[in-house]
Amino acid sequence: MSTIHLPVLPQEVLHWLAPKPGQVMVDGTVGGGGHTRMLAEKVGPDGLVIGVDRDQAAVDRAAESLSGLPVKLATANFADIPELLEQLEIESVDGMLLDLGLSSDQLADQDRGFSYRSDGPLDLRFDRDAGEPAWKLINRLSEKHLADLIYQYGEERMSRRVARKFVAERQHRQLRSASEIAELIRSVVPRSRNHSIDPATRTFQALRIAVNEELKWIKVALQRFPEKIRQGGRVAVISFHSLEDRLVKEAFREHDDMKPLNPKPIVPGEEEILENPRSRSSRLRVAEKT
Repeated sequence: MSTIHLPVLPQEVLHWLAPKPGQVMVDGTVGGGGHTRMLAEKVGPDGLVIGVDRDQAAVDRAAESLSGLPVKLATANFADIPELLEQLEIESVDGMLLDLGLSSDQLADQDRGFSYRSDGPLDLRFDRDAGEPAWKLINRLSEKHLADLIYQYGEERMSRRVARKFVAERQHRQLRSASEIAELIRSVVPRSRNHSIDPATRTFQALRIAVNEELKWIKVALQRFPEKIRQGGRVAVISFHSLEDRLVKEAFREHDDMKPLNPKPIVPGEEEILENPRSRSSRLRVAEKT
């Protein structure tokens, strides 16, 4: 299956990472392969882009769509990039990119549950061979644990209502499909004034973060990346909600040898949002190795 994903902030990523012929770059979240392709075309045949993703389906698609470009792909957690570079006998690289958003390909996969309209199981895992799917969490965790998780990772003010609804409903049946679970959330969380935001958004975000341990791995990766960046090289991270963005901002500030290049995150323009509505919440931060 070919990708339907559009890369977010493409020109901004190229501007701030500034890839040059012969350089070595890392795309730690290949997704649909759009950013990887742009970087590979800029570094040229004498350069290299190492593309990494936890999602095997994304890596398989990228292997086909990026064929013929100077790209090496690996199925791995981006926190393990230092070990991957050692295996490839690459001491350091000129730039790294993380795009922490979901891809349109994942949203379109009915068996993964990333879409609220999916009749498939609410899985939400990037690596389907690791951890347990989100629907099992909903059926297993206590009401308090569910409420705390939804509040902490989704910043959902009505987390207790949602958790109470899950626990009440699971007394009669096993909760499994994404669309069914989304409808339960909508029954207790009123739609916000911004009608484009589904009431299930924050709860789905929280469950996805939980099953993938996303915040943990972002923190680990950002602590480890500077050791593999050459002097003058850059790290660029695209986040999609405040929890991610806060981790990125703090990590860039805490590293003595990493200089943040943009005090405020770079956001998409109106034209990109019209063309790609899923880009609307994206924020780009960049730091340079000093």
